[in-house]
Amino acid sequence: MVLQLNKKFIIASMGALFTSLYADTDVLEGINDWSVSGNLKMGYVNYDYGNPPPSSGIINKGHTDSRGFYTIPKVSLLTPKYAGFSAKVTVAGATDFGINDPAYESRNWVFSPSDLESYIILQELFVNYTDAQHNLTIGRYELETPLLEPDDYYMLADTYETISYINSSINSVDLYAGYVARMAGVWDSGANGTEFHSMSETSFVDQRDKDNADDSGLIYGAIEYKDDKNKAKVWEYYVVHLYNIFLAQYDFSDSVGGLSYNMALQFTNYKEVGRLASNNYTNIDYSIYALKFDGAFKNGFEFATGASKFSNGEGIGSTLSAWGGFPTFTYGYIFNWFETGDLRNARLYKAELAYDLSKIGLNNSWIGYRYTYYDLDSDYSTTVSGDPQSSMKLNGLRFKYNASGNGLYFIANYEHRVLSNEPNAYGYRLIGGYKF
Repeated sequence: MVLQLNKKFIIASMGALFTSLYADTDVLEGINDWSVSGNLKMGYVNYDYGNPPPSSGIINKGHTDSRGFYTIPKVSLLTPKYAGFSAKVTVAGATDFGINDPAYESRNWVFSPSDLESYIILQELFVNYTDAQHNLTIGRYELETPLLEPDDYYMLADTYETISYINSSINSVDLYAGYVARMAGVWDSGANGTEFHSMSETSFVDQRDKDNADDSGLIYGAIEYKDDKNKAKVWEYYVVHLYNIFLAQYDFSDSVGGLSYNMALQFTNYKEVGRLASNNYTNIDYSIYALKFDGAFKNGFEFATGASKFSNGEGIGSTLSAWGGFPTFTYGYIFNWFETGDLRNARLYKAELAYDLSKIGLNNSWIGYRYTYYDLDSDYSTTVSGDPQSSMKLNGLRFKYNASGNGLYFIANYEHRVLSNEPNAYGYRLIGGYKF
């Protein structure tokens, strides 16, 4: 209890420091070329599965109605650049100040599900070297790749302990290579996400396979080509003694009349390797084929469409949700693959219509509606009781204000879910704050 109260006090103090730094411009000016940034995020989430606590293990996969309000302060200090070198440190925390009901926090994914306590984390601590052709980062930071990323649209970003390198010496081509040892992030970790654990331990494979992997890390490499209209990329991720991921994608972007558009084709393959492949605790061997066509008109209207096909292979539930990246173009605003029994042999479709509200005077504002349809194979996707699932339908609304800039921001999501042989579910997230 003392430790928990201390954490809440420190997090509150971080919020006060955030406010004082913003208000006292003399402090910021006094550090000359050093840079201070921060994000005071607050959010309320509510997920209704028709399964209040004490919940039933056979309703909606045992997912329990969850809700809560959280405060997430985050403060960073970036050094000046000297001879191409710079460094950054970021401290973050999460607290509910004791106001939430623990019985309703099992699926909020802000605290560790094992203790539901406030926490503080050294989110970033890294050194970077950058020149015209090289970018090398060593340490703990919010790495961004197609299948490992901060996933920062929720409460607190994922962060990784890594050595990562980008080479840009070839015109229009970037080469990537890196090693990731550990990660933290409650939203995307298969371990206690409030602490750093090895990449094998934070996977979602069987615990026996995690143990056999001996806290192994992840090796990645990639090549990307980009010109005015074309972009092609190939990424390879090798999780030692667990599985390999191969991703290839081609994008074409152009404009015609008052329409700017982007279309893409994507292929992803997951395949077991090493010690995991030598047993049957977890079986991993499947592919995803995906395409999209998105566009925006000058009058403010936008659309986004996508389709995905999962092969008739095993291991989707053990791999797809790990480490922050989701490699298809078909997902809802809130609900996703984790609601269904299995996406094996499934087809997914998405259609979104949105409007840039700055066209009518509401600057930096956006509103959208998304319909997502999961055509499930009932031979594989079933309820806990064994009832077949043939489809899942998602209807969602999203409003964003200043989602990517400094200053005040706000993002609201609502989604209603209809899933075969389960009670209907809905959820909403109200997340906002102030960035500087």
